Amino acid sequence: MADFDDNFTVIAPCQCRAARALLGWTQDELAEAAGHSRSTVKDFENGRHHLHRSTAGDILGALRRHGVTLIRDASGLGVKLAAG
Repeated sequence: MADFDDNFTVIAPCQCRAARALLGWTQDELAEAAGHSRSTVKDFENGRHHLHRSTAGDILGALRRHGVTLIRDASGLGVKLAAG
């Protein structure tokens, strides 16, 4: 498991896929919202490469702006959508 600090949270590929599903987004829609290419999202979600720190921040920012929260606790990884 990755190390964390107060300013950065790592997103796992499974969380990225789950977050898109909660929002009903395609890889293209997430890529556009985050300002990156579809291939970046696709390759990350398929485990082909890790995200650069800034790219992960962009993706997390896009998801958070639309109400997604990452969950990482003793029960595992997940995502939730803010009520609204």
